[in-house]
Amino acid sequence: MIDYLIGVDGGGTGTRVRLARADGTELAQGASGPSGLRHGIANAWNAVDAAVAQAFAAIGISSIPMGSCAIGLGLAGVHNKEWAAAFSTANPGYAAFILDTDGYSTLMGAHQGRPGAIVAIGTGSVGEALRADGQRVEVGGWGFPAGDEASGAWMGLRALNHIEQVMDGRVQGGEFAQDVIAACGGHRDAVQVWLGKATQTDYAGLARFVVAHGPTDPVALAILEHAGREVASIARALDPTGTLPLSLCGGLGEPLRTYLPAETLARCSPPHGDSAAGALRMIELHLKGSQA
Repeated sequence: MIDYLIGVDGGGTGTRVRLARADGTELAQGASGPSGLRHGIANAWNAVDAAVAQAFAAIGISSIPMGSCAIGLGLAGVHNKEWAAAFSTANPGYAAFILDTDGYSTLMGAHQGRPGAIVAIGTGSVGEALRADGQRVEVGGWGFPAGDEASGAWMGLRALNHIEQVMDGRVQGGEFAQDVIAACGGHRDAVQVWLGKATQTDYAGLARFVVAHGPTDPVALAILEHAGREVASIARALDPTGTLPLSLCGGLGEPLRTYLPAETLARCSPPHGDSAAGALRMIELHLKGSQA
């Protein structure tokens, strides 16, 4: 018997969970570290379980009653079918289970399952749309470093390229470059070590400097304006007619609004709910479908 529903939003930086009763009444939330599949299947499940355990602890339950839980997960990295299959096989015992991309769970949360489009911009980036005829469309989501345009990791990579040129004396650098250099160790040898160890999450951690210096530094501004154009390109590919409601989602969605082309900004409306709420809706629909 299913007593609890769990919605999981898992990305390259963190994991967020919503816990609800079987009737959909929300009870608690939880959070933990990254559960994007790029970080490994065992690590992903450990992060999911940690966030779920935190949510249950908030309602006075000390261990996860997996046998009475149905879990919906929207995770980064599900585009890789081998990773997705391995993650599904490793289900530690949840009674019902559905897995999709974090882009799809974000779409489900933003428009409450109705037709619409989203561009989700966080550690990575992806666009998803549900068209009026029921067609599902995905744009981007190719992963870092080859894709994920406009994302935090994409911005961080460009910030690193800038400081390399500054440290070489090829270009002049201001406070933006100084802050990024300091964050990566402060001198050439330390930056080399940083580069040798850096993950997608580490690169995304540098996006905060890009956003902070955008109003005053021409290099940071150029990165943000380029990101805005990439978001507009994703939105056009999702919905060439421009008729679907569009939401910017993810941690960088709101900061990037300032840098969107005017016609894209005019289409934007706030999301109704987040990716974890969308994952809850995914598992609700999955259960209804299995009972039909």
